[in-house]
Amino acid sequence: MHKLFVTFFGVGLLRPAPGTWGSVAGAICGYFIYELLSRETLFLASILLFLVSIKIIDAYEANTQTHDASHIVIDEVAGVWLAIAIGGGGILASVLALVFFRIFDITKPSFIGRIDKQVKGGLGVMGDDMLAGLIAGLVAGAIWVLSRPYLPEQIFGIALF
Repeated sequence: MHKLFVTFFGVGLLRPAPGTWGSVAGAICGYFIYELLSRETLFLASILLFLVSIKIIDAYEANTQTHDASHIVIDEVAGVWLAIAIGGGGILASVLALVFFRIFDITKPSFIGRIDKQVKGGLGVMGDDMLAGLIAGLVAGAIWVLSRPYLPEQIFGIALF
């Protein structure tokens, strides 16, 4: 049951680039949560997922004797949800949040990389992705604010922002 959860219902088993698959699946779900429920719901869901995942990942890693295995993608899901919730809704804002999240998650600049290397267990697995999501959301949100006056709000009836 833990494996089903940490792989986000098996998405983390896809190859190549399971982290990217997990991020894309998470972004699709996050987009619909944002649009159908609210920004606040998505934000709170990302925090709840973060908190719940720490204990589950701790148990999973103790069981499998691994740390931050590539098929664990629930951290990407929580991180991209946070990025979308902070960055704004709509297709374009969600794609921006996803792209910046992947950039920060892969490159792990500054303190994101330190958390990845120095913090063990579920908190370490989840922590770097949540920080990447926070920064990605802030960057996507800044781009949204700066570019919104120059872009149409909709294309073919689909909200861009």
